[in-house]
Amino acid sequence: MKKVEHLLARKLLDITAIKLQPDNPFTWGSGWVSPIYTDSRKILSYPEVRTFVKTEISRVILENFPGVECLAGVATGAIAHGALAADQLGLPYCFVRLTPKDHGLENLIEGTVKLGQKIVVIEDNLSTAHSSLKVMETLEQAGCEVLGEVAIFDFGFAAAEAALRAKGVKLFSLTNFDAMVDAALGINFITQEDAEALRSWHNDPEMWS
Repeated sequence: MKKVEHLLARKLLDITAIKLQPDNPFTWGSGWVSPIYTDSRKILSYPEVRTFVKTEISRVILENFPGVECLAGVATGAIAHGALAADQLGLPYCFVRLTPKDHGLENLIEGTVKLGQKIVVIEDNLSTAHSSLKVMETLEQAGCEVLGEVAIFDFGFAAAEAALRAKGVKLFSLTNFDAMVDAALGINFITQEDAEALRSWHNDPEMWS
């Protein structure tokens, strides 16, 4: 039986929520040039995949964070996925911006959180972990206790894992870079040469750029 990480990687490739272009790389907002581009918003347009992701996020939370009292989505990519999981679990929900709104109340946290509330953060794509750590800091400054994080896709960069580990964050991911490469090879979505190019980028994305 295939593991969840391989099943989901295949689903994300099928709906082009993951695009692989080793010969025609993308440019990320960070300035990195990358042979892979992920877009979790695509999941929302496919009910079967959307339900799969919502169910798996909920399962991971139930199994690993029994004391959770609220979910918090990282804006903007994880807003909808976090809300869907919170609805399934019957939990309060908020989402957290990385920068304040430039009008109105200028909130970072959208929704209601309580002092001492135990929160699990929902992230769509975990790369550098900068966004996740900023959201956790915002929640902690509001007096909440962050129990950990669930990510849909984890690039598995060592620096990100080290940063989360240094903060004592429990991280669980539904799928990841290695599972995606294996799934793509398994369905002949990419060649062995493509896989080597992807892994070369993954080993040192900044230098590859």
